[in-house]
Amino acid sequence: MAEEKKSVWSQYSKKEKQELENLNQGYREFLSKCKTERESVIEAVKQAEAAGYRDLFAVVKNGEKLSAGDKVYAVNMKKALVLFNIGEEPLEQGMNILGAHIDTCRLDVKQNPLYEDGGLAYLDTHYYGGIKKYQWVTQPLALHGVVAKKDGRVIDICIGEDEADPVFCVTDLLIHLSQEQMKKNAAKVVEGEDLDILVGNYPLKKDDKESVKEGVLKLIKDKYDIEEEDFRSAELALVPAGKARELGFDRSMTLAYGQDDRVCAYTSLVAMLATGRMRRTACCLLVDKEEIGSVGATGMQSRFFENVVAELLNACGAYSDLALRRTLANCKMLSSDVSSAYDALYASAYDKKNVSYLGKGMVFNKFTGARGKSGSNDANAEYLAELRRIMDDHNVHYQLAELGKVDLGGGGTIAYIMSLYGMQVIDSGVGVMSMHAPWEATSKVDVYEACKGYTAFLQNA
Repeated sequence: MAEEKKSVWSQYSKKEKQELENLNQGYREFLSKCKTERESVIEAVKQAEAAGYRDLFAVVKNGEKLSAGDKVYAVNMKKALVLFNIGEEPLEQGMNILGAHIDTCRLDVKQNPLYEDGGLAYLDTHYYGGIKKYQWVTQPLALHGVVAKKDGRVIDICIGEDEADPVFCVTDLLIHLSQEQMKKNAAKVVEGEDLDILVGNYPLKKDDKESVKEGVLKLIKDKYDIEEEDFRSAELALVPAGKARELGFDRSMTLAYGQDDRVCAYTSLVAMLATGRMRRTACCLLVDKEEIGSVGATGMQSRFFENVVAELLNACGAYSDLALRRTLANCKMLSSDVSSAYDALYASAYDKKNVSYLGKGMVFNKFTGARGKSGSNDANAEYLAELRRIMDDHNVHYQLAELGKVDLGGGGTIAYIMSLYGMQVIDSGVGVMSMHAPWEATSKVDVYEACKGYTAFLQNA
C-alpha cells in the first residue's frame, strides 16, 4: 500500500503561506463576481488585456503578423475564451494547453416564464447540468444574465448580489404536510417542473386578475425597459446569492457557488497570465457547456478552437491544413477540471486508496468515465511519467485519484474531445466536496498547488 500523503499546510514557509492567501483572496473575488460564463469571460479578458494580450480577431482584421512573444486572445460568442502566448518553437511542434470550463449548474429561466397563481408571481425554470433538485429549494437566489432587445440593445441583469437587492427562491412544502412527499426517493422529492422561482406578491391593482404578475412587469419595465415578450430573447439564470467565503474555524477552505469548474479556470488563467517569454507556445482555454456534454457553438465539441488555431497559424505565416493537423496532434494538455474529494460522512462511496483529499495537493485523474471507463480519456503511462517529473522538479504537491468507487457512477470532462486530435491529455485539477451542490468546498492548499502545477506545466512540458 502506498504511503499516505500528509497535509501540505505544515510544509509551507511564511512566504508561501502569504502567497497562498493572496491567491485565494483573488480567487474568492473572482467567484463572487463571475457566476455566469459571460461574467467569467468579461473578467478574464479584462485581466488578459492588463497583462498585454490583444484581440486576435482585431489582429487578423488589421492584417497584422504575429511572432514569438506576442500574446493574443479570442472570444467565442461572449461565453468562451482562448489565450495564446506564442513561443520560440514553430507552432507545428505543438502547444502546452490548459483547458477548463466556466459553465456551472444553475436554474435557467424559460422563454415564456412569468405567470401568476394563488396571488403569487413565479418564473418558470429549466435546470442546467446534473443537480440534486432538492438542494435548490429555499436557497436565496440571484438573477444573472442578459436580455436582448429587438432594437439590438443587450441589457445586463444582476439582481440579488448587492445587500440592498431583493433575492428570489424556490419554495418547499412545510414538514407538517409532507408525509406523502417524504415517501418519494431523492430524485423525485422535488420535480424539475417544480423548480419555479417566487418573484412577487404585490398586486398592481386591487382584485384585478393577474395583478401581481402585472406589478412585476411594471417594475421590470420601469427599471430595465424589459417587456414580457423580451424574455423570448433572454439568457437569465438563477444562482445562489452571496459571496464566496472562507470555510472553517481555521479559514483553511473556501465555500462558494460554482467552484466546479471555476477553481480550475481561475488557476489556469493566473498561470497563463504569469507566463513570460516561452520556448513552446502556451494556451489557456476557458469553455462553455461542459456540464451538458460540451455541445453547441460555445462548447468544446464546436470547431471554434480548431478555427482559431488556424487563424493563429495564418497570422504567423505558417498556415496549411497539414500544419494545422500537426499543431493539434503535437499539443500536450491538462484538462483542468475538478475531482471528487473524500468526505468522511460518505466514506462508502470512495476507494480510500484512490481518491483525492482536501489539503494534499492538486489532483491528476488518469481516466474518468463511468464503470468500465466508458466515455473517458485514459492517459498513457509515458505522459504521466513526464508530468511526475515536472511536478517533482518544481516542488508541486499532487495526488493521483479516481472519482469514486468503480460501479457507483462516473463523470466526464473535455479531455476525451481534445484527445481526438491525437494530443496527449490528462485530467488535472482540484478536489471538491459537495460537487454540483449550490455551495461547494475546496482547500486553499489545493488551489495554490494547482496554480503552481499549471505554471510548471506551461513552462516545462
